[in-house]
Amino acid sequence: MRLGVKAALVDDQLVAGDVSIEAGRIAAVGLAPAGRSCVAVPGFIDVQINGFDGVDFTTAGPGDYAHVAQQLAATGVTAFQPTVISLPPSDVLKALQRVREVATPHARILGMHVEGPFLSPVRCGAHNPDNLLDPDPTLTRRLIDAGPFTYATIAPELPGALDLIARLVAAGVTVAIGHSDADAATAHAAFDAGARAVTHIFGAQRPWKHRDPGISGAALVRDDVFITAIVDGIHLAPEATMLAANAAGERFVLITDAIAAAGRPDGAHVLGDRTVILSDGACRLESGVLAGSALTMDRAVRNLIDLGYSPERSIGAATRAPAALMRRPDLGSLEPGRAADVCVLDGGYGVVRTVVAGKESFAA
Repeated sequence: MRLGVKAALVDDQLVAGDVSIEAGRIAAVGLAPAGRSCVAVPGFIDVQINGFDGVDFTTAGPGDYAHVAQQLAATGVTAFQPTVISLPPSDVLKALQRVREVATPHARILGMHVEGPFLSPVRCGAHNPDNLLDPDPTLTRRLIDAGPFTYATIAPELPGALDLIARLVAAGVTVAIGHSDADAATAHAAFDAGARAVTHIFGAQRPWKHRDPGISGAALVRDDVFITAIVDGIHLAPEATMLAANAAGERFVLITDAIAAAGRPDGAHVLGDRTVILSDGACRLESGVLAGSALTMDRAVRNLIDLGYSPERSIGAATRAPAALMRRPDLGSLEPGRAADVCVLDGGYGVVRTVVAGKESFAA
């Protein structure tokens, strides 16, 4: 299979020539004759997405996941990590059990991100405070056993949280800290215990101050912590995005934090057990608190480019960086031998074709 592109982005290098695929993997790049237009880049990876196009992952079944995966392919996403917010434990367990049964050809499911319930009531954001709990090793073990629990966001200042981080890491779960009022010292302790990311930088966490830098300050100065960011022009001012991106470098990870409202018209939508109003591109509770987004990953990449970052750097934040965060060396690159998860972009960085494991999932 040949893609018919004029070039391919291999890590940070634009390699002139076509791309071939064999047995679901990249076989070669830089082939002649090259196509006349378009560039092949690695498929986008979204490690935090709560739903899409009317589907909320809290209650999604196999058909819902298949629908979302197909819709995401049109935005260049080839792998995603469905996310559930703080809910009664029985609901989270059921969500994990359901995703265990799902297989879709349109985009890879990386596992499930459980954002909560071990979060700070002071920084709960859109999470229902009635669902928040202190860290519970027994419940955590049940979550791990229930399904593909691959990623957790917790507040490290809660009692027992540092020990729980170590337990999660030992079980192979990637841990991020967020929705937290922790100071910098506690954040450093969490990272030393094995946490390796911060959930949506600057959002729902102790505000950065020059004598009280909090989670964001601790994360940005460490070279072993990934920074996830919602670059939709709503969650972060341009200067905040640029500050985080400049400080994090290759550790800067684009996420959408999209909810069921994404891809749908303005109005009332669902996020877990919350009602969210989509209006003028922003998703908010009736109180006005931001509650996820209607962002797509291709739009996030273009937003970063519009801020002045190179296409190579911006695409890397949606491909190589999340693959590194998730410890998935098979994804996020078009090096020969890697998985043939490919997004083909036109001159305006719009998605014209998406390939997952060597099979076409979307074509404009």
